[in-house]
Amino acid sequence: MGGLVPPPQGGMKWVHRMKLSALQQTLHNLGRQPKQSLGQNFLHDQNVAQWIVDQLELQPDEPWIELGPGLGSLTEYANAKSRNGLIIEKDGNLVGYLRAQFPHLEIVHGDASEFDTRGLFAKGPVKVLGNLPYYVSSQILIGWADEPSPVGRLVFTLQKELAERLAGQPRTKAYGALTLLLGRRWHVHFARKLPPSVFMPQPKVDSAVVILTPRDPGEFPPCDGLAFRRLVKRGFAQRRKLLRKNIGDEVADWTGLCAKLGVAETVRAEELSLAQWIDLTNFVGGAGEAKAQDVHGEIFDVVDEEDRVIRQASRHEVHGENLRHRAVHIFVFNEHGDLFLQRRSRWKDKHPLQWDSSAAGHVEAGQTYDETAPREVLEELGVEAECTPLGDIAACPETGWEFVRYYRAQHEGPFRLAPAEIDSGGFFSLEQIDQWAKARPKDFAPGFLECYRRFRSKPAA
Repeated sequence: MGGLVPPPQGGMKWVHRMKLSALQQTLHNLGRQPKQSLGQNFLHDQNVAQWIVDQLELQPDEPWIELGPGLGSLTEYANAKSRNGLIIEKDGNLVGYLRAQFPHLEIVHGDASEFDTRGLFAKGPVKVLGNLPYYVSSQILIGWADEPSPVGRLVFTLQKELAERLAGQPRTKAYGALTLLLGRRWHVHFARKLPPSVFMPQPKVDSAVVILTPRDPGEFPPCDGLAFRRLVKRGFAQRRKLLRKNIGDEVADWTGLCAKLGVAETVRAEELSLAQWIDLTNFVGGAGEAKAQDVHGEIFDVVDEEDRVIRQASRHEVHGENLRHRAVHIFVFNEHGDLFLQRRSRWKDKHPLQWDSSAAGHVEAGQTYDETAPREVLEELGVEAECTPLGDIAACPETGWEFVRYYRAQHEGPFRLAPAEIDSGGFFSLEQIDQWAKARPKDFAPGFLECYRRFRSKPAA
C-alpha cells in the first residue's frame, strides 16, 4: 500500500509505502481508528494496491479520480503514473493528512455518491478507481456509470457478491436487473478476488476487483433507455415467475415476440441475454430505426443568400453539395436553469457522437421555422413544449450552410429520447458547458457551438 506515516512529535522522517504495521502506526499517530459507519477497511497489501492501479492503465498526465482514498493506499501508485488526479474523501479527519501527503493533487472533502460528475466532461474521458465501502457500493457505482458519464474506465473493489452480480451470465443466480442495466453501456470484467487478509480491519466477506469499460455505441442496436430500464426492472421484479406474467401486459403479440427472440413462450427473465433484452425493448416500443433509414429521402427547401426559397432538393444533394437550407435548434432548460444537451447517435450522417442542442432538425420543404421547432422537440425528446424564438444565424460553414433559428423552451423531463437520433443526454449548468466547450470544443457539433456562442453573448435576444 502506498502512503506516508507522519512522524511522532520530534520524529525524523516520513516512512513511504506503509505495510500493515506502518498503517497501524499511522492511525495511532492520527488518533484514529477505522470507522465502521463509513465502511472503512484500509488496503495494506502493496502488491495488490499496485496491481489495482495497473488495471487503470494510466498514461502520463491522464486525468484520474479516486473515490475514498482513506490513507492513500492506491493514491501513491496512481500519482506515480499521472499527477493529474482528483481524490474525494468523506472522512474529514483524513482530508488534512491526504493534503499533506499529496499537496499538488485536487482533494475534495465530500461524499463520492453525491459528487456532481458533470463538471468532469471538461477533462475528457477520466479514469476512476476506488476501494468502495460495501454499504454504499452499488449507489456509487450506478452514479458514476449512469449515462451520460464522463468516465472512460472504472476499476472498483467491491464485495465479491456484488461483483459477481455485475458480471453475471444468463441462466445464473447472479444474473439480474443490475447486470443488464449496467451491461447495456459497459463491459464488466470480474478481474480478481481479494481475501479479507489484505485489509485492516478484515471484512467478514471476500472482495473482488471489477473493471468497467464503455461499450462501443454500435455494438447493439439503438433502443429507448427508459423503456429498457422499465422492462428489465419489471421482468426481474419476481424472477421466479414467467416473463410473460411480469411484462405481458406491455406486449401486444407475445407469440411474435418469442419467435423474434428465438425463445419459448415460457421464458423467464434470467434466460434472456442482453442482446435479447434490447430486441425485446425495440419490439415493445420501437427504436426509431425507420427514421434513421429514411432520412436520405427527405426533401428540403434550398434557399439563396437572403434565405429565400429557390427550389427543393433531397437531403443527400443538399449535404453533398453544401447547398443553403434551413434548420432549427432548441435549448430546453429546467427550472434550475440547466440546459439539456443530447449526444448525437452514431448513425447520424453528420457529427455522430458529438454533443448538440437539446433538439435540432431541418426545416422540411414547405414548412416554417416556427412549425418545425415544436415538432423536433416532440420527435427527439418525446415531450411537448412551447418554443420561443431567440435569434437567427445566417448560413455559414459553422452551421453547415444552414440558416438557423434557435429557440428556448422549458421542460423538467424525463424525456423519451429517439434512439436512432440520440445516443444519450443530460442537463448541464451553463457554467459547466462554458468550461467544457472551452476545454474540448471538438466534443460538440459546430452548429451547436455557434448557437450557444450567440446565446451566451445575448441570452435575452
